[in-house]
Amino acid sequence: MITLKNLPVTPATQLRKIGWDWMLGVDTLPYLAQDVVVVGKEEAEAYGSAAEKLYEMLIEAGEYVIDQNLFAQLGIPENITELIRYTWEDDRHLHLYGRFDFSGGLNGQPIKLIEFNADTATCIPETAVVQWAHLQSNRLDDSLQFNTLFETLTTNFRRLKSLNTDLAPTLLISSMRDNPEDDTNVTVLGEAAKEAGFTVAYQYIDEVEFSPEEGIFLENEHGEFLQYNFWFKLVPWEYIAYDEPDLAAVLTQMVKNRKAVIINPAYTLLFQSKGILKILWDLYPYHPLLLETDHYSLPHKAHVEKVMFGREGANVKIIDSSGKIVHEKQGEYGDYGKIYQEYTEFLKDSSGNSYQAGVFFAYEACALGYRKGGLIIENTAQFVGHIIHG
Repeated sequence: MITLKNLPVTPATQLRKIGWDWMLGVDTLPYLAQDVVVVGKEEAEAYGSAAEKLYEMLIEAGEYVIDQNLFAQLGIPENITELIRYTWEDDRHLHLYGRFDFSGGLNGQPIKLIEFNADTATCIPETAVVQWAHLQSNRLDDSLQFNTLFETLTTNFRRLKSLNTDLAPTLLISSMRDNPEDDTNVTVLGEAAKEAGFTVAYQYIDEVEFSPEEGIFLENEHGEFLQYNFWFKLVPWEYIAYDEPDLAAVLTQMVKNRKAVIINPAYTLLFQSKGILKILWDLYPYHPLLLETDHYSLPHKAHVEKVMFGREGANVKIIDSSGKIVHEKQGEYGDYGKIYQEYTEFLKDSSGNSYQAGVFFAYEACALGYRKGGLIIENTAQFVGHIIHG
């Protein structure tokens, strides 16, 4: 049973004080809980250590997939593999950030990897700013949180800039239209990039111009086309590869022609695919941070069926040891391949709600937050901050 602490004053006043009024829209505060999860200092450190160890293991797993040409096992189409290989070999293509999702971690419950959101992870504003402002509004010191996400993102943007000194630091940030939650996420990323010295612009992907020979352009209000050397896309690589193959081809040539650096790089698709969980289990069987995972149902063991590229709990089935489906969430990703992962209990509160820990990684582990929901953590989950005690 987890311990919760009520922080009665909402973060709204503090957010206004620092000039982040735009974050007070319908997609952040309404689902921020008044309670925060109480975390021990050693427990917070263990979350960070788990993320850093797992990232090292993922690098090994990614190299194995590339060396053995196992892209198909991860559901990755052939038309994006050239760009994956190219960016993997070129250190200038830095992985900006991702988010590990964990079960356990408190009250002696072991930390287990659920999945790694490597390409288009969200919950950035809630984790980086809103839970921090929640502490501030209640006159609590920010040292009582494992949360340097904004500062670490800024440092990683500086690192990206220093790796690519031949390119002017002009950054275009794109998401897909009609996704207001994505808009708040990319705004935080843009603020971090500005602090790192980038010139930043925003535009939905359907308004961006791409040329394999010339790069990435945006038309301004005067009809002029402005070029951007760096492009952050909160658009999944698998969507580009499967649904926009012409764009995948253009982006491959553009990167090879040194006309743009794309963030996150294409190789993060290796980690984004839940097929990597099977590779991890093969390379590190019975590792204490891993759950058994296979391409087939796990006999006589409770397990979860997931699709390679599902999001927010969609197309997830919980199956008991007899093979009966006990809970499932419908979704639009059912055409992707499946993997089967050993079932693990999430942390629970006194009302029976489940808590999934999210640990951000941006060159290093840098922040913790929780999502509160039912047996399957889905798009209706509530964000819950934390406070470190002891």
